[in-house]
Amino acid sequence: MKLSAFLLTLAVALTTAFAADKPNILMIAVDDLRPQLKCYGIEHVHSPNIDRLAAQGLQFDRAYCMVPTCGASRASLMTSIRPAPKRFVTHLAYAEKEAPGISTLNTHLKQNGYYTLSNGKVFHHPEDSAIGWSEPAWRPGQAAPGAPAATPKKRGKGKGKAAAAKKSGGESRGRPYAISDLTDDEHSDGQVALKTIADLRRMKESGQPFFIAAGFFKPHLPFICPKKYWDLYPEGSLKLPANYHTPKDAPAESIHNSGELRAYSGIPKSGPLPDDMALEMIRGYHACVSFTDAQIGRVLDELDRLDLAKNTIVILWGDHGWNLAEHTLWCKHSCYETSMRVPLIIRAPGFQGGLKTGALTELIDVYPTLSELAGLPIPSHVQGRSFVPLMKNPAAPWKEQSIGRFTNGDTIRTDTHRFTEYTDRQRGPVARMLYDHRADPGENVNVSEQPANADLANQLTQRLRVGKGKDGDLPKP
Repeated sequence: MKLSAFLLTLAVALTTAFAADKPNILMIAVDDLRPQLKCYGIEHVHSPNIDRLAAQGLQFDRAYCMVPTCGASRASLMTSIRPAPKRFVTHLAYAEKEAPGISTLNTHLKQNGYYTLSNGKVFHHPEDSAIGWSEPAWRPGQAAPGAPAATPKKRGKGKGKAAAAKKSGGESRGRPYAISDLTDDEHSDGQVALKTIADLRRMKESGQPFFIAAGFFKPHLPFICPKKYWDLYPEGSLKLPANYHTPKDAPAESIHNSGELRAYSGIPKSGPLPDDMALEMIRGYHACVSFTDAQIGRVLDELDRLDLAKNTIVILWGDHGWNLAEHTLWCKHSCYETSMRVPLIIRAPGFQGGLKTGALTELIDVYPTLSELAGLPIPSHVQGRSFVPLMKNPAAPWKEQSIGRFTNGDTIRTDTHRFTEYTDRQRGPVARMLYDHRADPGENVNVSEQPANADLANQLTQRLRVGKGKDGDLPKP
């Protein structure tokens, strides 16, 4: 054998041996999932599978997104870069376009020996950061290697699907909630589960370390799922939130018209929803949470059946919060706690499970954490902080703040308060709000302009401005 051929063979063998020692990674992303789960203390919610994962891992009770809209939040998480006025702003954000030259999480893992797969909604755009996937990003309805042949029924073929079908041209949509007569597997999230299960089987056979990102669509609008999940929440069992009103002295900039919802048929174009409609919206959200929980359970069960769990990191996150009529708001798109707070759970080999932490954590911390757990270097551009130390000691001293933004609002969450500043491009700061979570966890009274809080509001203003950094201040790749 020639020396060059020998060296190549040796390099391949060493790479394979090195890769074999790496833990697998299963990342579960859930669209619009707020911490509306039993493991987060919401006792009436049926979420046994996510609860099981939490009981086996570390649950973050105060985790926050960087920007409460899907595309921007996911781009920020997958790059570990904070949003700015011209970066990661809307649901249409692209990671590769708005942070050019940066290695996204999937790219970083692929470059270091992982076979990377994207199922369902991971990035907002399936073509985003395509170079970082070992196979083209897959969405329901597409052909899939190793997956069952079934695809979701066409819209209009099932009760609920027809009611929620989007009209051509995008001017309006169908009803925002409905009971479906389709099976789990005929829904998009059932297909995501089937595809992910098929991929786990393939990866088991290959022996190559994998990074599988499974992105579930529900509980995103419209709230449509099979009847058995609606039946978990009988009519009359749920209530409107106690703060179904705007906060006292809240700035007008903090309240929106819930535009994402207004496009659906039967929804008033402005003003509050009728109580019966609001209650059905809340019921539909809960039903879809339980539906997605069931699909996640199928994936976790298969991971166990294949004996892969012992060497697989499982991390679950919601991309942002969601408002269920709190402060009269629906959907996300605000700087309130209900829009910014997310569920975050991680289970990893060698770490104790059944733990919780109240440490302030941000979704930009996911990238460096998975890098460290995989034994990989953390790229210099990363702005998050690995929370592996919290996995070892959930009570360890940690961040003093979490900083996020939405449009013209910048918000900072400290251990005891949330402060938000709204800025006009021409006039500068125009409004602000401050909520004391020790006395007012529901954020119902804005105390930013009370004389007793003047010093604190000014201090938080400075911390917020320093913490968010300069616009576009990215390290060179």
